[in-house]
Amino acid sequence: MDPASLLVGGAVIVLLVLSAFFSGSETALTATSRARMHQLEKEGKKGARRVNQLIADRESLIGSILLGNNIVNILASALTTALFLRLFGQYGVVLATITMTALVLIFAEVAPKTWAISNPDRAALLVSLPIKIIRILFAPIVMGVEAIIKGLFKIFGIRAEGPILSAHEEIRGAVDLLAQDGGVQKHDRDMIGGILDLQDLSVEEIMIHRKNMRMIDAHQEPQAIIIQALESPNTRLPLWEKDPENIIGILHAKDLLKAIHEHGGDFNAVDIRAIMRKPWFTPETTTLPEQLNAFRARHEHFSLVVDEYGALMGLVTLEDILEEIVGQIEDEHDRPVHGVHRQSDGAVLVNGDVSVRDLNRAMEWDIPDEEAVTVAGLVIHESQTIPEVGQAFSYYGFRFEINARKRNQITSLKITSTQ
Repeated sequence: MDPASLLVGGAVIVLLVLSAFFSGSETALTATSRARMHQLEKEGKKGARRVNQLIADRESLIGSILLGNNIVNILASALTTALFLRLFGQYGVVLATITMTALVLIFAEVAPKTWAISNPDRAALLVSLPIKIIRILFAPIVMGVEAIIKGLFKIFGIRAEGPILSAHEEIRGAVDLLAQDGGVQKHDRDMIGGILDLQDLSVEEIMIHRKNMRMIDAHQEPQAIIIQALESPNTRLPLWEKDPENIIGILHAKDLLKAIHEHGGDFNAVDIRAIMRKPWFTPETTTLPEQLNAFRARHEHFSLVVDEYGALMGLVTLEDILEEIVGQIEDEHDRPVHGVHRQSDGAVLVNGDVSVRDLNRAMEWDIPDEEAVTVAGLVIHESQTIPEVGQAFSYYGFRFEINARKRNQITSLKITSTQ
């Protein structure tokens, strides 16, 4: 082989190496973890800041890499074709096509991209400096190409959409994926999901409804009030007067015990109105982050929830908000909540007042909870009626059968997956 052919062959090898570099760089810089790079930059890792600067403008980055990759690939193919035409005559084009396809596919695409996808952070740090230089050199050409593309999009009415997923959705998707792979346990996934869901929930969705509230008639004798308070598992009890919705104060068990001690154990000597605390009312539309911040600011753990007309709707506690994150919290005074029971036939018996969110967590289901808080409320919303016992409805891949009803309230349902 003459020196000119050897020179061309050497140039083709160098161009294939450059093509492999561009292919691996593209994969590494698009697959690298932005969160990991951000942390490495904070730790002072050399090159991490440069990587973050590159991936901050992905459009320019990808444009520069693709431009460089196409230049070297086209040039390598042209040189190989010219060389093979000289060596093999009329069959040179076919042989050059087959040879370059194999070489580019194996050594300039699959091999470097496989290594880069296996070591994205390491590869990104390694290629960041040369890619930064290349992006600066190619910037004028890339800007011209981007202008042409945007002009074509505008002519044909194509809109270049921004990111579809919000940051919260990206985190949720990553956690779900890791949970499927076994990298994150279900409890941890639920906790992270609970934190992400807080901003979308209001106190109305997690509050204890007024029909389930433990309240005491303040008009009774002190001894009767104290006995009811001592029998209750709750440490804070609303006191009402004349009407259950007319809350005049909150009786705290700690204040009550202190007063009993001061009066030598004489229940009737305790002045209930003197020790009760002023009630705090929260609008039902308050979001959970807002309520959590309010609890912290006021150093309170308990608030009554009212609607826009000031009518009592229920109560919310700090524990209720924490349970949205960590799951059910039970102490020695809690009564176990039995609301979801799996049957041997695969069906699930559910109390009507169980929240859709709790059911989804317990059963690993994905029933929408935007339109109703409880399972009973969901069925009523979807059926647009108050069903009779025995009626069944199918929504969202599940069959809801009404098992029991008390007046207009659905108290028990049988749910079966139809998927």
